Parts: sequence; structure tokens; C-alpha cells
Amino acid sequence: MAEHNTEIDFIPVKAEDIIGDRRALYDAFTKSIPLAVGITVVVLVGLYLFWG
Repeated sequence: MAEHNTEIDFIPVKAEDIIGDRRALYDAFTKSIPLAVGITVVVLVGLYLFWG
């Protein structure tokens, strides 16, 4: 069996390095909330009208 050497380089993580990714994730999350609420309302109203 071949030898497998694993090396992990630990580098310091600074806030400036990850702030862009976190900001993009937060923006996507906040944009999806109104859409999710709207879809839920439409489904519930549709269920009420269909089986109400």
C-alpha cells in the first residue's frame, strides 16, 4: 500500500479574510425570508380555499 502523507498548513484567519463570505451569506439569507414567508402564505391560503 502506498504511503499517504498528510500535511496541514495552519494559517491565521483574520476577520477581513472571511467578512465578504459571511456578508454574502447573510444577504442571501435575508433576501430569502420574504420569499419563504410569501410562499408559505400562498400555500396556506390555497389549502384553506381548496379544503376550507
